Amino acid sequence: MAAKKSTEPGTESAASLHLPVLLEEILDLLQVVPDEDYIDGTVGLGGHAEAILQRSSPEGRLIGIDRDRDTLKLAEDRLKDFGNRFIAQHGSYDQTPALLQARGWKQVQGMILDLGVSSYQLTHPERGFSFLKDSALDMRMDLEEEVTARELLNDLPETKLATIFWEYGEERFSRRIARAIEHSRQQAPIRTTGELCQIVSRAVPFSYKKGRIHPATRVFQALRIAVNRELDILQAFLKQSPDFIKVGGVLAVISFHSLEDRIVKNAFRSWKQHFQILTKKPLVASDAEVERNPRSRSAKLRAIRRLA
Repeated sequence: MAAKKSTEPGTESAASLHLPVLLEEILDLLQVVPDEDYIDGTVGLGGHAEAILQRSSPEGRLIGIDRDRDTLKLAEDRLKDFGNRFIAQHGSYDQTPALLQARGWKQVQGMILDLGVSSYQLTHPERGFSFLKDSALDMRMDLEEEVTARELLNDLPETKLATIFWEYGEERFSRRIARAIEHSRQQAPIRTTGELCQIVSRAVPFSYKKGRIHPATRVFQALRIAVNRELDILQAFLKQSPDFIKVGGVLAVISFHSLEDRIVKNAFRSWKQHFQILTKKPLVASDAEVERNPRSRSAKLRAIRRLA
């Protein structure tokens, strides 16, 4: 029998698990300079952070924030050669001003956000983010949070589930799917990703199953967003004026679906009095990058520079 592959943080290489999306574009926009301080608000496996630390040497520092302690540990291992120039911080990026204040930092030269689920979370089926392998319905980015996807799926009213699928997943068969879930959970609780996939597949028209994406894709996206309050956190962050960014400094955000991108675009427009929009249209991955890293296909990058 083959030995079971360990999923403990630190037993895998973060670099081997992760290709940072739109890396060159991020670096071009940030214009990283030596000895300045930066924030990666969704550090994940540390790909963007590594490049920023390299360019900000010899004394530049970076705080890497993440909700997932497992990925944060992998990032720490990847970036250990930078010593105390890399500061790992467990938390959510909407807490940035408080986290900076707690460390005595006033302002930074730049900040990036790479929104959405990480490569580590997708490739570890026990986390429940992917429908490619049957596993428990979890989907928590922060395992210290209490509410899982299974609880939402089994406890929320049918109408609320339909709303989540429609608003967060833009799923046109949201009501049919919610009705099928209600019927199924009356027989027995829905516990696994495989069970949910089967329910969705039975609920949607046959023609829908021939589409470009798996019929459960939008439902999984919607549940993940709901479990992790992703849009609430993004909006909470963008409601705060980013005074912690220096004049001339840059905030760059990579989003992966239209809901996030719309929120970012509208927030940036509302800040035009004190910020310059650097991306009139979002930057997207080149064909070559998409070929290397299919995850980059849906990525959209927007950035602003502080003027005053």
